[in-house]
Amino acid sequence: MKYIFISIIILTLSSCGNDIKKWEKYNQSSEIIQNSTIENKKLRYKRIQSISTNKNNLIKAYETEIGFFLKNKYDKLEPLIIEKSIPEIQQYIIDGKFNYYDLSLFYISRIYLVEFNQKTYLNSIISLNENILKEARIKDEIGNENIYSIFGIPILLKDNIGFETLPTTAGAYSLKNNYTKDAFITKQLKDEGAIILGKTNLSEWANYFCSGCPNGYTSLGGQTLNPYGRKILDTGGSSSGSGVATASNLTSVSLGSETSGSILSPSSANSLVGMKPTIGNISRAGIIPISSSLDTAGPMTKNVIDNIIVYNAINEYDNSDSYSIISNDIEIDSIINFDPSNIRLGFYKNFYSNDSLYKKAIDKMKDDGIKLYEIKAPNVNLSNFGKLLDEDMRGDLKNYLKTYGNEKLEVNDILSIIEFNRKDSLVRAPYGQSIFYKIIKDTMPTDEFELLKNRLMKEGNKFFNKPMDRNNLDVVVSINNYHAGYAAVAHNPCLTIPMGIRKNNEPSGLTFIGKSSSELLLYQIGYYFERKFPGRIPPKNSR
Repeated sequence: MKYIFISIIILTLSSCGNDIKKWEKYNQSSEIIQNSTIENKKLRYKRIQSISTNKNNLIKAYETEIGFFLKNKYDKLEPLIIEKSIPEIQQYIIDGKFNYYDLSLFYISRIYLVEFNQKTYLNSIISLNENILKEARIKDEIGNENIYSIFGIPILLKDNIGFETLPTTAGAYSLKNNYTKDAFITKQLKDEGAIILGKTNLSEWANYFCSGCPNGYTSLGGQTLNPYGRKILDTGGSSSGSGVATASNLTSVSLGSETSGSILSPSSANSLVGMKPTIGNISRAGIIPISSSLDTAGPMTKNVIDNIIVYNAINEYDNSDSYSIISNDIEIDSIINFDPSNIRLGFYKNFYSNDSLYKKAIDKMKDDGIKLYEIKAPNVNLSNFGKLLDEDMRGDLKNYLKTYGNEKLEVNDILSIIEFNRKDSLVRAPYGQSIFYKIIKDTMPTDEFELLKNRLMKEGNKFFNKPMDRNNLDVVVSINNYHAGYAAVAHNPCLTIPMGIRKNNEPSGLTFIGKSSSELLLYQIGYYFERKFPGRIPPKNSR
């Protein structure tokens, strides 16, 4: 059986190879009306297509190449690339089955097939790198012999991560021309030989802009749609496009960012592996912020080994990030050869009683001899969590715009963004901007803010440490992003792994949470679980 959206419009291409069907906007009013009665209020969309950008600009630079590739190569390479891991792809390239140029053009062509069809588009991509095919040619000239390398592998960046070739927008109309320098982690990826494929759609301003607005909506990218149920299932947020594009095989791997759940949520919603690292393991320099106290970037991939490969490429100390710490790369051998017999995992009683997928996953591990201990979530006080984000974002965003923002931008802080959006709110902020209004309304004295941060970190650590210390646990096992807020304030890493699909076709993730700097252990346990109980199911062809 073939996977999602297979070559659905190849036969419409002319023999000359450059007659690419352009995207034409259509009347979406009936779709909006149909969604207006859906039970989940966050799926009651006001917009689906972007009304502020021209989708045809995505492929303008390589229309001829796409036409030729679809006619002559796409079907041959599809089984060698779809759902394949980085090591498998690298081995095929080493063996001469195809090259990095073919790999890059495959993903560009697949983006065209999916995103330029009215019945299948997902709005997962905001922009594409016009130089990618030239860069891929260079990688082919250099060559590579390491199958565990990011070299030559196309990667998508969430569009709050700086990449000098494309604007860094956070999906906001006010930043549509924010051409800026590479983020630190983008430099790391390029230094390791990765090819930046483009930027993904997201929840505007990383989901800290409007109250009750849908996950995955931005004024520039439109409404991201979940390939497991277009307009029916939530994409998760805020790294929505990174999750959707990776799940749909529009890229090998992607990067997301998280303040509280923004990697874990869309990874779980799209049957992916998502790593939210310890705060400080990954530099935040050059990434549009919410909170310098809690923000991090992290990989979103189809399997654990790919996740490690991306993590190793971006895991480096950065003296421009005050939270940055020195941490070690993950040795692949230590993952593959891990013996799980001595690990001790805690599972939550209420999840076990009420969630069939979670219960099934826990029971499987018990049957496999893993030591599992039932725990209850302690009562802790995370009140004013949002206030921490408010205070950080007010200053952190202003500092980002001053340090990294393009000098021609019309905005320089949250107040100026609000005023900019009010000039045409139907286009720039159709769901309002209530969180931004909240941020500027009340301020907190610095000493009170520091007390708040310290209290929240203490409470977050108590939430995990209390049951872990009592039972001498290595890791606790959660679901999706259910405990993301506690892990955020505790600065604890989380790794979510696909654990299957619910009856409504909605993917769900089993999330392993450890104490700070326990990424190695999380990857070891995650790889064990993925290998023994594979849970990723690719989106089916929805034609």
